[in-house]
Amino acid sequence: MSNRKKDWGAYRMNAVLHHFIQRLRTVLPAVLLLLIFPSSVAGQAAHTFVPDWQVIWNVNGTALSEIPVVPGSQAKWESLTTYRQDGMDSGPAESVWFQTELPSLTWEQPAILLDAIEGKNVAVYIDGISIYQSNRDYMYTNHRLLLPIRPEDSGKTLNLWVEAPLNSAGIDEEISIGDYESMRGAFIRKDLSDFVMGSSFIFIGLLMFFCLFFLPRNNRSTWLALTLVIASCGILLVTYSPFLYTFYEEYGQIWVTSFDIALFILLPALTFYFQKIYGPGPFGITRCVVIFQTVYSLLCILFMVVHKLNNGQYYDAYYLFSVQILGIFIILQMLLLIGLTIISAVRKNKDAYISSIGFGLLSAASLGDLFFFYANNGEYHFYYWKWGVLAFIITLIVMLGRKFIRSHEQVVQYSKELELFNNELQRSEKMEIISELAASVAHEVRNPLQVTRGFMQLLTERAEEGQKEYLSLALKELDRASGIITDFLTFAKPELEHITVLELGDELRHVAGILNPLASLSGGVIKLDVPHQIYIDGNSSKLKQAMINLVKNSIEALDGDGTIKIWAVKDKDYAVISIRDNGIGMDMNELSRLGEPYFSNKTKGTGLGLMVTFRIIEAMNGKIQFTSHKGIGTEAVIRIPLSDTEQMEKN
Repeated sequence: MSNRKKDWGAYRMNAVLHHFIQRLRTVLPAVLLLLIFPSSVAGQAAHTFVPDWQVIWNVNGTALSEIPVVPGSQAKWESLTTYRQDGMDSGPAESVWFQTELPSLTWEQPAILLDAIEGKNVAVYIDGISIYQSNRDYMYTNHRLLLPIRPEDSGKTLNLWVEAPLNSAGIDEEISIGDYESMRGAFIRKDLSDFVMGSSFIFIGLLMFFCLFFLPRNNRSTWLALTLVIASCGILLVTYSPFLYTFYEEYGQIWVTSFDIALFILLPALTFYFQKIYGPGPFGITRCVVIFQTVYSLLCILFMVVHKLNNGQYYDAYYLFSVQILGIFIILQMLLLIGLTIISAVRKNKDAYISSIGFGLLSAASLGDLFFFYANNGEYHFYYWKWGVLAFIITLIVMLGRKFIRSHEQVVQYSKELELFNNELQRSEKMEIISELAASVAHEVRNPLQVTRGFMQLLTERAEEGQKEYLSLALKELDRASGIITDFLTFAKPELEHITVLELGDELRHVAGILNPLASLSGGVIKLDVPHQIYIDGNSSKLKQAMINLVKNSIEALDGDGTIKIWAVKDKDYAVISIRDNGIGMDMNELSRLGEPYFSNKTKGTGLGLMVTFRIIEAMNGKIQFTSHKGIGTEAVIRIPLSDTEQMEKN
C-alpha cells in the first residue's frame, strides 16, 4: 500500500494493447516452457555471493529526468557493512550509489540477478557504461532486475544508482550470477504465482458477475458483495506483485491506480458480505461500518482524481488518507469482523466455525504485514496477506454455498408445506360441503326409517314363520342404514357435548375390552400399554367411537394371525396415542386418500368411519397421522392436548 504514483499519464488504448502484445510475445514462450517443462529451464545452477558493497549517500543535484553520472575517483566511498554496524544515519538522502567488483564470469552468456532493489528510479553501470535505467513517474519502489552481461566484464566495477524520495533506498546484499537462459526461468517463475492466483480470482469474479443476472433477487446483493471481494482481491494480487512492473513497467500508472480502486472497493464489500451472512451485529454496528466505509472509499476515490488531475501536487495528503489512516481503519475492520465471528461461534453458528479458519489466517497475515509496515515506517512490501486471502476466499465461497443450500432447503420445505396446506384446504372444503349435505339428508331420512322400522316390527310379530326370516333381514338392513345416518350426523356435527376430564387409560382399556372378542375371532391379539394419570378433555362416547373405528380397521387389516399394539405417552403438553398393527398395510396412494369421502379398502366399507374419526379428533383440538408400508403394517398416531388440570399439576 506504500507504493503510490505521483502523476497520472494519459495512455491510448491501442498503444496499451500494442505494447502488451509485444511484451507477451517475449514473456509467453518462457512462461510456457517453465510450466510445461520446469526441469528444462533449471540449467546450470546460479552462483550467489555477497560482494563488498561500497556506498555514497546524499548525492544532491540530480534531476529525475537526467541520467546520473558515476562518481569519479575522488569520491569518498564507504563500506556498507561499516554503515550498518556503526548505526550511521544517511539523513534525508535523495539518492544513493552502490559499487562492487564483478567476480569471474565463466558462462557463455552470463547475467546478474539483483533480486530486491528498493527505490523509485534505478540505473546500473559497468565501468561507467549504462546497461539499464528505470525512470518511473509513479511511486512503486520494488525492483527486480535480470541483466545480461558479457564474459569480458569479469573483474569490472558494477555501479548501482537508486533514487529514493522517501529515504527508503536499499538493496539485497546478495547477487546471483549465472547463465542468462537458465536464470530467466526462475526469474519469471518467482512472481508468476501471484499473477496466476490474482488472474484466477479476477476470472472467477467475472463469471460470478454474469451469473448474478440469473439468481433470485433476494440473493443478488450477497452474491454481488462476494463477487466484488473476489475480483478486488485478484486485482490487488496482480497489481501489487512485481511481475507487471518488471515486464510492463511503462504501464505502472494503470497498475497502481487499479490497486487503489480495488482496495477502496474491497473494504466496504467485505463488511457488507459479513452483514448479509451474520446480520447487522450488536446495535447495528456492522451496518454503520458499511456506510462509513462506503463514504470514506468514495472520498478517497475523489481525492485520487483530484491528485491525478493536478500532476501529483497533493501526493502527501493523498498518501496520508489512502495509506496511513486507511491502514488503521483496516486494522479496526479486521478486529470488528473477528469479533462478529467469535460472537456467531458462541451462538453456535456453523458458518462462523467455517469462516473462522480462513478469516483467522487472513487476519493474522494482514495484521502481521501491517505490523511490519508501521514498524518499518512504511518501508515494507506486503507479502503474507495473499495466502490469507486465498484461504479466506475459499471459506467465503463455502459460506455462500451453505447459504444457497439453506435457501433451497427452505424453498423445498415451503413447497411441501404449501402442498399440504392446499390438500388440507381442499379436504376442508369437501368436508364442509359433505357435512352440510349429510346433515340435511340425515334429518330427512332418519324419521321415515324409524317409522318404517316400527311398522316392520309389528308385521314381524304377526307374520308367519316363513315370513319372519325375511322381515328380520329387513330390520337388520334398516339398522345398518340407521347406523350410517348416525355416522353422517356425527360427521356433520362433531361438536363435543358434555365435555369432561377423561382418564385416557380407562377409556382405552374399555375400548380394548369391547374389541378383544372381535380380534380373537380374526386370529389377532390386542396388546395395551397405557400408564395411569394421563388426562385429556373430551366426550367419552365420541372418543370411544373414534378409537373403536381405528382399532376395528387394524383388526380387519390383519391377514390371519396378528397383533394390534396400543400405547400412550406424554409428550410435553400432549397425550400421544399410537395404534400399530402388522397387517397388510397400504401404499402411498392409499395412504394419501385416507379420510376422503367414500374411500375404503373394505368390500362393504363406506369410508364414513374414518371420516368421523378425523372429525372427532379435530373437535378435540388434536391431530392424527398415519404411516404405513405394504406388507408390514400401519400405525396411527394421535396427539391430543392434555387437560388443563394436568398441565397445572405439571407446572
